[in-house]
Amino acid sequence: MAYRSLQSILERTGLVTPAQFRDWSASWRTSVDAGGTETQLAFFAREAGLTEEQFLQKLSLALDWPFVELGKQTIETEVRKRISTKVAFQYSVFPVEVRNAVLRVAAHNPFDPGMQAAVQFDAKGPVEYALATKADIEKALKKYYGVGAETLDEMAEDDPMELIVGDDREITGDDQEASVIKFVNQVVWEAFKERATDIHFEPSEDELRIRYRIDGILHQTPLPPQIKRYQAALISRIKVMAGMNIAEKRLPQDGRINVRIKGEEIDIRVSTVPTVWGESVSLRLLTRGKIFFGLDKLGFGKDEDAAIRDLIVKPHGIFLVTGPTGSGKSTTLYAFLSTINSVTKRIITIEEPVEYELKGINQIPVRGEIGLTFAMGLRHILRQDPNVIMVGEIRDLETAEIAIRASLTGHLVFSTLHTNDAPSAFTRLIDMGIEPFLVASSVEAVMAQRLVRTICPHCKVPQKVDRDYLVKVGFPEAEIDSTTFPKGIGCEECRQLGYQGRTGIHELLVVGESIRPLVMNRATASQIATVARNEGMRTLREDGWRKVKLGITTLEEVLRVTQSEEHARSLGVGEKAEPA
Repeated sequence: MAYRSLQSILERTGLVTPAQFRDWSASWRTSVDAGGTETQLAFFAREAGLTEEQFLQKLSLALDWPFVELGKQTIETEVRKRISTKVAFQYSVFPVEVRNAVLRVAAHNPFDPGMQAAVQFDAKGPVEYALATKADIEKALKKYYGVGAETLDEMAEDDPMELIVGDDREITGDDQEASVIKFVNQVVWEAFKERATDIHFEPSEDELRIRYRIDGILHQTPLPPQIKRYQAALISRIKVMAGMNIAEKRLPQDGRINVRIKGEEIDIRVSTVPTVWGESVSLRLLTRGKIFFGLDKLGFGKDEDAAIRDLIVKPHGIFLVTGPTGSGKSTTLYAFLSTINSVTKRIITIEEPVEYELKGINQIPVRGEIGLTFAMGLRHILRQDPNVIMVGEIRDLETAEIAIRASLTGHLVFSTLHTNDAPSAFTRLIDMGIEPFLVASSVEAVMAQRLVRTICPHCKVPQKVDRDYLVKVGFPEAEIDSTTFPKGIGCEECRQLGYQGRTGIHELLVVGESIRPLVMNRATASQIATVARNEGMRTLREDGWRKVKLGITTLEEVLRVTQSEEHARSLGVGEKAEPA
């Protein structure tokens, strides 16, 4: 249908007046010229004070056309084959069903003459249209065809190994370059939209699997089944982007890609390892702009926040953050540094790798291949007149000894340690070979932390929880009756998961006069924990319960991330600190 036909249809249905159509069309064209991606009907809906769904539902009633929700339907494979992948993605249309030899196609703008011609050519028979929102169609395309499916037609025509080397560049959702490049860009683009922190390309005998890590949980993304054919080309493209040797497939390699996505600078750390069925590639997405938030955004309680603010401005001492890989330790340390960063402080870090670049802070990357280790770097940092030092991780005796010496000679040292809880940090350092009196006199505080997923605010509802179960898992019995236990039931905003985003739960142990003698006398972690709790320390699980009571997260999430810590404590793991 032509432009005037759309106008006559909308005016005849009473959805717009002639004046509105004229004014809104001019505004919409101006928006498109400026780079806007909103469809004409979606723009009209917004101008009319309606959602796109409400507008299309009204239009469907006026035209006597069906309005479909594709997420609630199962589409047969033979029906999907009636429209080519290229046409489906290019025009955002989706074949729904065939009835009496007539193909029904869902479209968000069925009045586009170019779309009508392309669909008619593919269908090779009669076509009728149903209305659906653009977002609903795009979700269905991704679900049934897979991410990047529209590039497969182009790949089939191209030499899949014909790669183009590009410099730092802007990635968008509709990159028009060579097909292999376009597919990789689309995977990164999808991961960015889904808030993923990692992308994993995992080859097996008969498929190439791509998984995104979102809020700490891995999710497999749908892919076209024939993508396995292009495995070598895709992995080579990533290696080219990361500056790796594409001819070397037998050894692990590391690289780095810098891109811009919607104006944001993204650092992508790339790691490849050889497997039986080809190279497995992992991409870590680091968004520079998202690290600079205050301590109030990390999930601390008021008392913890006040204690931490006092600790991070001390003139000397060691502040350790502990937890497993992926528990947000580096993010917390960066927040500490960002909070105290000023022209009056000289701050130097030694990291492996430098995950985020902080303005005004001197950051040194560890380079083991040339001998620049944590210990070597830390030794030279002490000659650079620092006020504050951040060591990415204390993992050996030499690094621990230098860090303690630095703290005792007037430097504030931040670092991380891999222990289950805060009290175990002392026994870990002593087990490394550090004298107990040095540990007791240098460590000012230890904070253990985990990340829990937060409940999606769009589908949050209360739930009933059995009282006996709550008592069994250790929820404070006196607070059960006054607590509402929320959960997310799943919606489009959270990918039907019930969670969106993450926050921290913490166990902050501030070393006072009652703790130091215990450390000097090689007390067990459980003995230290008992005294610390008597002085007000909340355990990880107790802080998790606090966030459940505040409606931030769920019981299940707290239990999921604290099971190992509670189990280790119950077994006495890390208890002994025998003489070295």
